[in-house]
Amino acid sequence: MQKHLEAIIKQAAQIMINKAPKGVSSKEGHANFVTEADKETQDFLEEKLLALLPGSVLFGEEKVNEPLTDEPTWVVDPIDGTLNYIHGLNHSAVSVALVKDKQVELGFIYNPFQDELFSAQLGKGAYLNGQPISCSSTPFERAVVFYGTSPYDARLVDATFGAVSSLMRKTADIRRFGSAALDLAYIACGRGDLYFEYALSPWDYAAGMLIVTEAGGVFKALNRRDDALDFSAPAAVFVSNPLCEAEGLQIVQKEYSNWQAQRR
Repeated sequence: MQKHLEAIIKQAAQIMINKAPKGVSSKEGHANFVTEADKETQDFLEEKLLALLPGSVLFGEEKVNEPLTDEPTWVVDPIDGTLNYIHGLNHSAVSVALVKDKQVELGFIYNPFQDELFSAQLGKGAYLNGQPISCSSTPFERAVVFYGTSPYDARLVDATFGAVSSLMRKTADIRRFGSAALDLAYIACGRGDLYFEYALSPWDYAAGMLIVTEAGGVFKALNRRDDALDFSAPAAVFVSNPLCEAEGLQIVQKEYSNWQAQRR
């Protein structure tokens, strides 16, 4: 199945590559956009993936989703990093995960601009273009930190940049790339050491969660069980190599807890 999946994902990515980012429209929330390519890519994935695994269902960003069941479920983000795509930044990805019994068993993140396919199977490690990958062993004080701004929820701005400010003072440097899926993939292969974002949907992180943990990394959901895919509300996510977990998580959790307390 994996080879068929890889072929389907790469075919879907060609829609993104070949179709100019036109027909841009806004969805619910601030700075939340969708293009014709998002819709066309997801339609293609739905057709091919459901045919590949009869009896499965598909949940995705461009589709109204029901609560997760025990049925085999594809969790899809057709273009993760839509705003990058709209602006021609060439840093976006197709993200596909297969969930069985509410546990992610397969994960794929494909960046067609770099022809990089990150993949993982539960219990069998993580890979980049077929070669094994692992997270870094960089200590916290030398860490390169990635973060997301949760742009769909302006209430999180102060908490996000409070954490960024604290991390900037204690680590090597900070980066913001604009694709949560690729941020997770980059932590998994050691290009970064720590990542956080306070509001991510399951299609943003389902594949990356498996790839990170199979690469030896840490995945924490600050507002639910670490391995839970909840389609009712976004997850606050922390990811790192094991050496950065203790100090990094303390900072990221503190700002999030303060934000939660202010809302009460």
